[in-house]
Amino acid sequence: MFKGLGNLAALIKQAQSMGSQMPAKTEELKLKRVTGSAGGGMVTVQADGLGMVLSVTVDDILRDKGDMEMVQDLLPAAINDAMAKAKALHVEMMQEFTGDIPMPAGFDDMLKQMSGLQATADPQDGDRDKHDTENEGDL
Repeated sequence: MFKGLGNLAALIKQAQSMGSQMPAKTEELKLKRVTGSAGGGMVTVQADGLGMVLSVTVDDILRDKGDMEMVQDLLPAAINDAMAKAKALHVEMMQEFTGDIPMPAGFDDMLKQMSGLQATADPQDGDRDKHDTENEGDL
């Protein structure tokens, strides 16, 4: 009857620890960088780990051609790509917190769904789940 109380106490202790670590993790995410792109890199968007867009780069070819319609088509796709990568960083951070806590089956998929990421890999997405990050805190 009381078998789960030990696990519950450990879970509460872990949650308290997570709460005190969250501000530091938020600052860490601010320093991380993700890059989203569209059109084979013709438009790139750099964002921080919290999803704040930091810069947008449009390839010289598009700029020289003055092809605003293509830029308008590619920009949302590049932003969405960067946002998906930033969300993936959030999921990784949460998995670090919950790593040693026994979670129910399917918890990782539920966490991904809550953060807006696909729970399972979509073969048409290629390596959308992968993200490139650099810690630029040393600048």
